Amino acid sequence: MPSESAAAAAAAMNSVGEACTDMKREYDQCFNRWFAEKFLKGDGSGDPCTDLFKRYQQCVQKAIKEKEIPIEGLEFMGHGKEKPESSS
Repeated sequence: MPSESAAAAAAAMNSVGEACTDMKREYDQCFNRWFAEKFLKGDGSGDPCTDLFKRYQQCVQKAIKEKEIPIEGLEFMGHGKEKPESSS
C-alpha cells in the first residue's frame, strides 16, 4: 500500500498535457474525497467523478495525439481492447 506522501506526490503531478492539469487535479480531489468518505466506509455505490474522469481522459488523449507520443499496443486510461483470456 503506498504511503500518504507517495499518494500526495502522485496527486501533485502535472498531466501529460498542460491544458489537462487543472482537470487532473479536480478529478484527483473528487476521487480521493469519494474514496475516503464513501468507498472505504462500505458505500461502493457508484463513482460521482465519472464525468470528470471522462473529460480528463479526452484531454489527455488529445494531448498525446498532438505530442505524437506513441502508445500503440498499450492499454491506456480505458482505451484499447479487452484483455484476451489467458490460455493456462
